Amino acid sequence: MEELKRTPLYDMYRQMGAKLIDFGGWALPVQFSSIKAEHEAVRMRAGLFDVSHMGEIEVKGPDAFSFLQTMLTNDLAKLKPGKAQYTFLCNEAGGTVDDLLVYQFHDDSYLLVVNAANTEKDFQWLSTHRTGQVNVTNVSANYAQLALQGPLAENVLQKLSNDDLSTIPVFGFKQYIKINGATALVSRTGYTGEDGFEIYCHPSDARRLWQEILAAGKNEGVLPCGLGARDTLRFEACLPLYGQELSSTISPVEAGLTFAVKTEKKEDFIGKAVLKKQIENGATRKLIGIEMIDRGIPRTGYKVFQDGEEIGVITTGTQSPTLKKNIGLALVKSNKVDIDTELFVEIRNKQILGKVIPTPFYKRKKIGQS
Repeated sequence: MEELKRTPLYDMYRQMGAKLIDFGGWALPVQFSSIKAEHEAVRMRAGLFDVSHMGEIEVKGPDAFSFLQTMLTNDLAKLKPGKAQYTFLCNEAGGTVDDLLVYQFHDDSYLLVVNAANTEKDFQWLSTHRTGQVNVTNVSANYAQLALQGPLAENVLQKLSNDDLSTIPVFGFKQYIKINGATALVSRTGYTGEDGFEIYCHPSDARRLWQEILAAGKNEGVLPCGLGARDTLRFEACLPLYGQELSSTISPVEAGLTFAVKTEKKEDFIGKAVLKKQIENGATRKLIGIEMIDRGIPRTGYKVFQDGEEIGVITTGTQSPTLKKNIGLALVKSNKVDIDTELFVEIRNKQILGKVIPTPFYKRKKIGQS
């Protein structure tokens, strides 16, 4: 068996008694205390995640902008230095190679942050299609990444920095923030549905920053969090997980993420023709939310039926820690479902009743909302 990759915090997980799992070839903590407690900490206070397994790919050169415009579905013309954008790499059939964030450093310099298990695939995809004066470099080894997420994230991180973090807007970033002497790129992004920051630092600084952020947030009840809570949090907010809501055979349009597919931009990008057709005519499949009426938890891979016909499959499902309901996301035939449509999920060879509900399941309240 191939040895699992480790982040710079691996020894610290062991000391903290975290439960480790194999996640895409990485040894990562699924939980430190309990998934429920960690989930609640992020929704109510703040939680700290090690996401150093994520991949980073640098795209630089005079033709970096024009090259990326032909590779990515979103419109890079809407970006400016100091801003990030959610986007996709797609194949010719409109399927998803990966979903990612692109950070613009300068007019000719970008950083792509990609899913860990897809890093090498994405790097090869970009390198194979490279045109013009562009350098594509896998710089993942240069970065560790921590994510401090939750309503108290800014208060906690501000204790460790003289830079005013309130000036970083959503999907904005600053490159040279000092956090207790360590230099980091800090972006107001995340994968939980809450406010928060992703902190890109040198691997040698990761251990110290992890300890210092947890110490700074001790009185606020900040908890170290694992992949289990990361998954339940992103699921409630209906943020996709590659390999479940997105894949090489599932398009961003089918997954309900058309906001990041700009077929109106003048540049042709890979998959544009198929995605344009799906947007204009409607895709044959769509991602929906399901709440179980009868007792049972919908799990990834469970079949979905309506009137005896198999119409789709659960992509993710669980008992929602926030809503206290059994809910799931399902990819189904588009013409079969509307809100409140009753359908059945096959759980342990029994068809269990559920209904279609609106998504996202959870949306954080903005300041001023009661």
